[in-house]
Amino acid sequence: MPPLRADAMRALALVPIQQQASAMSYHQFLLFAGLAIVLAFWLPRFVSGREPAASALLILAGLVCALAIAEPPPLFMPIADPEWWEILSELTVIVALFATGMRLDVVGPLSRWRATWRLLVVAMPLTIGAMMLVGLAAGWPLASALLLGAVLAPTDPVLAGDVQVGPPTEGGEHPVRFALTTEAGLNDGLAFPFVYLALAAVAGLTMTEASDWLLRDLVYRIVAGTLAGGVVGWLLGQVVFRWPARNILAATGSGVLALAGVLVCYGAAELIHGYGFIACFVGGLVFRRIEVEHDFHGNLHLFNLAIEHALTAVLLLMVGAALGTYAGWVRWEHAAIAAALVFVIRPLIGWVTLAGTGLSPRERFVTAAFGVRGIGSIYYLAFAAGLASIPAVAELWMVVLVTIAMSAVVHGLTAGAVLSHIRADGNAQPEPAR
Repeated sequence: MPPLRADAMRALALVPIQQQASAMSYHQFLLFAGLAIVLAFWLPRFVSGREPAASALLILAGLVCALAIAEPPPLFMPIADPEWWEILSELTVIVALFATGMRLDVVGPLSRWRATWRLLVVAMPLTIGAMMLVGLAAGWPLASALLLGAVLAPTDPVLAGDVQVGPPTEGGEHPVRFALTTEAGLNDGLAFPFVYLALAAVAGLTMTEASDWLLRDLVYRIVAGTLAGGVVGWLLGQVVFRWPARNILAATGSGVLALAGVLVCYGAAELIHGYGFIACFVGGLVFRRIEVEHDFHGNLHLFNLAIEHALTAVLLLMVGAALGTYAGWVRWEHAAIAAALVFVIRPLIGWVTLAGTGLSPRERFVTAAFGVRGIGSIYYLAFAAGLASIPAVAELWMVVLVTIAMSAVVHGLTAGAVLSHIRADGNAQPEPAR
């Protein structure tokens, strides 16, 4: 046999037979993941036609799996091994952000963005501050408390599909769905400066570091990410829809171009040290403005959606599996912090922030209450844990995992019913092709 295979066989022979039998293998995980995803999307149809319930079922499946096996694999333990969690969540988020930007049929006038800017500029910093106070009240160090706010404040573009606008060219985007979509598209990137601030605070924040953070992390990286996304989105639109004029790339109908756009946007922004998350959303938004009503946008959307759903399903299984693996670590404080964010902090801050935006009281409440938490929080925490030794990192992971599970259950099971009546806005028509 080849030398590498022989070495692998000898290494396996050194592992006790009992341990080999008790640990979940790679192929067993593939079998479990495939069956769990099928069941999660199939079972809800016996009680409802609403698929958001699949999120909660996937988490439950992962939880049951971890509790059933004697020795969970490292993939189920983000505290000790966060690398794969960072990679998978990063790819999922950037695909979702580009797709979110592409879905927006109507971006003008500027008054349509009034609620979005309130949620980004006012509600998100207030939420970070509130969660930081909660962390300090729990006895955590300042850096950990600030990181708690930074990773949990942004809403999620991945799990919030049922509260966002529909596919491209569908038109009639209701202001509530528009606000939730654009907020989720931008606040993942805008939370990054606060993650960097928390990382700086781990070693002790000096005036020099604070100044560098303000100029580099808060100003330059946001501007660089926005410009990179805009330029790449425009160039990609020209290549796909206009150059060469007699044989445009869009005629191929290949959805893989959507993934190419995601990778170019993200890579270009990160290359110049901008925020790639912002670049992906802006890139998708600008790309959609080129031939805005072209049918090819629908092909790209479906391709992106398939990738997003597949990666999200695996991550949700991992979230449930991690909760099962760390079941003995979960305390009432973790659930209390999660509940405070989902039921009190976000709804209250969102309700107050949205005053005067023109939304009715019911629409204000729905917009404030449906700030879904999810995959973006996983990425930020895994990213931070990979860069620095974070105090109370285990506590942070437990709160994040519990919050995602709670949000998936509460928001996933109620979003379809609550938002079923706000599908379209008769005053919003798709923009003409340019």
